[in-house]
Amino acid sequence: MDLICELAIDAKQGALRAVRFNVDGSYCLTCGSDKKIKLWNPYRKLMLKCYGGHGNEVLDAAGSCDSSQIVSCSSDKSVILWDVSTGQTIRHIRGHGGSVCCVKFNEESTVAISGSHDNTVMCWDMRTRKSSPIQTLNDAKDCISSIQISDHEILTSSFDCHTRIYDLRNGQMYSDFIGASITYASLTHDGQCIVISSADSTIRLIEKQTGELLATYSGHKTEDYSIENLISNTDSNIMSGSASGEIWCWDLMTSKVVRRYYHSADSVVHSLTGHPNKDIFISASKGEFKLWTPPEDK
Repeated sequence: MDLICELAIDAKQGALRAVRFNVDGSYCLTCGSDKKIKLWNPYRKLMLKCYGGHGNEVLDAAGSCDSSQIVSCSSDKSVILWDVSTGQTIRHIRGHGGSVCCVKFNEESTVAISGSHDNTVMCWDMRTRKSSPIQTLNDAKDCISSIQISDHEILTSSFDCHTRIYDLRNGQMYSDFIGASITYASLTHDGQCIVISSADSTIRLIEKQTGELLATYSGHKTEDYSIENLISNTDSNIMSGSASGEIWCWDLMTSKVVRRYYHSADSVVHSLTGHPNKDIFISASKGEFKLWTPPEDK
């Protein structure tokens, strides 16, 4: 992936905790230590709206399938559903006993799934005003670090060194053990493999069906940070942030490093988000996020 930094934006939110594209890649969300979520048009460097209501730093957010709503989570132990256009809170959900570090919508945006430092994953019906979750997944023995959703599966990762896949069709749970705390896990676009980032500065490619280790990727530095990974739209490259201020890019098949993108010196690049159908990504470090695009798209 031969990309260039199109622009850099100071979000003015203190430290950025996460950056996320919306469903069609037209906009992005930034989550800050200032307790706010901001909606951006990153291509024009425009901040469109600011959402405030959390009592502590915002750790993750996601846009709905029609981009009309946002769900966010915070170290204040809450999940909030927002109306995008008005900026108003639709629902303020409390149920976790610790910081809520990750949140996702299901494909229809009827359910929000949140993961917490209390070791649980909770599923919330967004169509009702119910204050209790419709399902609680409590198999993890340590903090939930990431959640991914497919059409019939929930993939979670935890600091207890496990990824877990919950099959919603049959109610079964399938678990894989990795010999290090897991900071992030994602699915390849073909749904066949899991890409697992761990605290030992190693990324592992695992076959989802069998749990077989297919490849490893190294060179970046994780240290004590939760570093996210990203898979290119063609499943040809794996990318990761690093504690060294870089974004590393490997060839998925050969495990060879093909590029290193320099975000900034002496900073941790911890959050990455990829455009849903283009070779474009956004990286976040400290209070700044950068847009990376092919040279011909400049």
